[in-house]
Amino acid sequence: MIIDSRTMDSAEEESLLGQESEEENSELSDDELQEAFAKGLLKPGMNVLVDEPKKFVNNVEGLKHCLAELRKDLPWVERLDMTNLPAEDVFSNTEGNIPSVKNGVVDADDDFQREMLFYRQAQATVLDALPLLSKHGITTKRPDDYFAEMSKSDQQMQKIRKKLISKQLILEKSEKAKKLREQRKFGKKVQVEVIQKRQKEKKAMMTAVKKYQKGMTDKLDFLEGDQKKGKDSSTAPQGANKAAAAAKKGPNSKRKYKDQRFGFGGKKSGKKWNTKESHNDVSSFRAKVANAKGSKGGKKGAKGGKQNKRPGKSVRKKIKSRS
Repeated sequence: MIIDSRTMDSAEEESLLGQESEEENSELSDDELQEAFAKGLLKPGMNVLVDEPKKFVNNVEGLKHCLAELRKDLPWVERLDMTNLPAEDVFSNTEGNIPSVKNGVVDADDDFQREMLFYRQAQATVLDALPLLSKHGITTKRPDDYFAEMSKSDQQMQKIRKKLISKQLILEKSEKAKKLREQRKFGKKVQVEVIQKRQKEKKAMMTAVKKYQKGMTDKLDFLEGDQKKGKDSSTAPQGANKAAAAAKKGPNSKRKYKDQRFGFGGKKSGKKWNTKESHNDVSSFRAKVANAKGSKGGKKGAKGGKQNKRPGKSVRKKIKSRS
């Protein structure tokens, strides 16, 4: 972009603008343009934009001269350059696969085709270069005692290892906590179900007892609940079966010895309650004993009664005074 200042005819304008002619190809600075704009020297139509056509130069002789200077006739071992076509695409030749490249044209926008072409070309280069390297006596395999310096230090790798272990531990803890939460939820659910079942059984038993008391039924099936539970315990786990077997055997020898020595207390409550059988049983009733009158001497019965052998108070005083 060139500023044409042919319309500026005064000498002062040329001195201020610094002789901005096309011949000198000089450019105005911002300060000079601002000064000229402030003085009113820049007017519309004074500066004309001129687009010069671009010149294309094809200097064949110069390019050949530069190429001759760059070219060096060195052996291939010093250059190690290879020019190869891509290797055969074995994958696309298999049955049932569509060739990724059609008519040898690679779609530049397809990342897979482009990277696959690079891979195949590198594969062909390796297959051609290995025989040449072995021919010139260049080893291509790393020796067993070769130790190369790692790109990362051992301290950095230890930090990375610790970080990975900490992440793994955090994941394990979170999974463990999830399992515990699930187990707690399941345990609460089972506990609620057991409580509800017990309440239901208790309610059913109380209803059956009330019906029996009111004479609405003469069945005592509700008393067989323990027997039914005993039958169900046969399907219980092995620990429950052992406990049931021990209960069937009865008390052990130690318990039997203590019962024999100290006696078995038995049932304490309800010992003196009358039953239907004891109420109707009158075989032990004696009318003479029941109707006998007690005497002043302290006799409890006329016949077979037990006398009070203790002397009276006055007699005991006399005996005491005598002694």
